[in-house]
Amino acid sequence: MEIVAELSRWAIPVILLVVPVIAVLRGVKVYETFVDGAEAGFATAIKTIPYLVAMIVAISIFRASGAMEVLVAALSPALNFIGLPAEVLPHAIMRPLSGGAALGIASDIIKTYGPDSFLGRLVSTMQGSCDTTFYVLTLYFGSVGIKKYRYSVFLGLVADFTTLSASVFIVRTMF
Repeated sequence: MEIVAELSRWAIPVILLVVPVIAVLRGVKVYETFVDGAEAGFATAIKTIPYLVAMIVAISIFRASGAMEVLVAALSPALNFIGLPAEVLPHAIMRPLSGGAALGIASDIIKTYGPDSFLGRLVSTMQGSCDTTFYVLTLYFGSVGIKKYRYSVFLGLVADFTTLSASVFIVRTMF
């Protein structure tokens, strides 16, 4: 374990030193390339701001309007069938939309029920096993100008449901 800890401690500093040295040896103008990349990154950030603002406003409206509670009430009977407690439904609904909001909900659940409880373990597993589908689609697709998502939303939500189901199965089996 000590070897792994030392490797972890030195991995990033070594990479930050080795990559520019190799680039210089290959004749790459490191500083100019860095500045060009930073400029392109800034342009990408400016281009994605409208998409992020729209998503944040939509999530805020969704939560503030009470639509979250209505959706939880509608989905509770079906998801109870697979063993998903109603207490984690807000997290399951929010996770594809916003990682930060889902983390806040997970923190509340863990604070209320404890980290070693079934709900605490379940929400932790859910938090770590799926991605923020709509955030990814909004930010990444928006930043490169993709307008037609085709099957991306559907497949992303199928993946989210699959990881949700797998989380329930794994936590029930392991704990």
